Amino acid sequence: MSISNTPTPAQRPGRILAVLVLAAISFALAQTLVIPALPELARDTHASPAAASWVLTAFLLSASVATPIVGKLGDLFGKGRVLTVVMLGFALGSIVCALATSIGVVIAGRAIQGIAGGVFPLAFGVIRDTFPRPRVAAGIGLLSASFGIGAGIGLPLAGVVVDNFDVSWLFWINLISLPVAFAVHRLVPPSPPVERARVDWLGAVVLSLALVAVLLAVTEGEDWGWGSTRTLGLLAGGLVLLAVWLRIEATREQPLIELGVLRERVVAATNAAAFLVGFALFSSFLLIPAFAQAPRGAGYGFAMSVTASGLLMAPLAGAQLLAGPVAGPLAGRFGLRAMLILGAVCTGSALGVMALFHAHPWEFIVGGSLIGAGITFALAAMANLIVESVPQSEVGIATGINTIMRTVGGAFGAAGATAIIAAHTSASGLPTEQGYRVAFLASAAGGLLAIGAAVLIPRR
Repeated sequence: MSISNTPTPAQRPGRILAVLVLAAISFALAQTLVIPALPELARDTHASPAAASWVLTAFLLSASVATPIVGKLGDLFGKGRVLTVVMLGFALGSIVCALATSIGVVIAGRAIQGIAGGVFPLAFGVIRDTFPRPRVAAGIGLLSASFGIGAGIGLPLAGVVVDNFDVSWLFWINLISLPVAFAVHRLVPPSPPVERARVDWLGAVVLSLALVAVLLAVTEGEDWGWGSTRTLGLLAGGLVLLAVWLRIEATREQPLIELGVLRERVVAATNAAAFLVGFALFSSFLLIPAFAQAPRGAGYGFAMSVTASGLLMAPLAGAQLLAGPVAGPLAGRFGLRAMLILGAVCTGSALGVMALFHAHPWEFIVGGSLIGAGITFALAAMANLIVESVPQSEVGIATGINTIMRTVGGAFGAAGATAIIAAHTSASGLPTEQGYRVAFLASAAGGLLAIGAAVLIPRR
């Protein structure tokens, strides 16, 4: 329980925000930077494509496990202190990956990198704890935009690295986290103190196992078969473990998170929106470059290289950079609920239009820009809704759970898009245009359904 709700004021909030944004971009960049380079990684390490895919899976699972736990540790022991350790761990994982000579070592390094999944809940908490109240919404808006900016930059940057440098530079780039860790240590003031600091490790372990089971089934379902015993068993086991976790938390004196916080209408609806927004965002990250790289013989697409298709995503990242500073004033004028609805409308409608009109690259540039702005508005609104709705002592874990919902939604979105494309193939083995059309419509449905979740949020 918190013994002080008075935050330590930030002496240099602008510098602190810049450092937090760099930390967030470092993590987001690592999410997508390796995606176009997986074939090259497989060749360099003499691994199969299936083994190389674990470079992504290990990072996703590790980040999902670390996010809520790191968020809670920040609530208890100081967000700046824990964020410093997280960035150092991320740098260690980057060095392991860069020096690796086998795919197993790369996978291990990516698992270490995944602890940086806690960057976002920690950074949101730092802003809540230390920033002047009028600057909180704008700071969280810009920080939320950095998630998409980093992820969007990662796709074109990967093509440039693979085409011109050794593949190890995909990981040496991540050492930007070292000066970030030093800056966090020097600039971020202490968090408000708490008494009886203790982590519910049993609850943390059970929640981690539940997340790993569900995400592993979703990410590997296409290879294992969606109806296979392994996939269905993991899904069922994950849901059972989630029920066990809820039971544990209900009986703990100091739970990982107060279940009453999750049951709050604002928090529950915002978490549902996070799942749906994540579904739309990550499926678009997969669909747009894949469509652009389709060969001339497919009858659609632009036969772009990896680098060119990644650059097609640049407007998405650029729109987020422009929309981030606008999100705070927009929320102040119209409210967070309205901004979340606007973000969902922009994202869903853009993906819907892409399903119908995709004959020219400029259509993806316009649509991607609209998606970028919409995602920024949605993420900023969701983070601010959580931060404003929970006690200060629960900010880290509550925003961590919201981040996990977005990650799980993203895993379902990417898996769903992959399954739809795989189910629509021509005699030549290439996906059909109709497959992409259906996949874009499914992604659009995720964005538009988020409107319904946003409507459930009470008006302020």
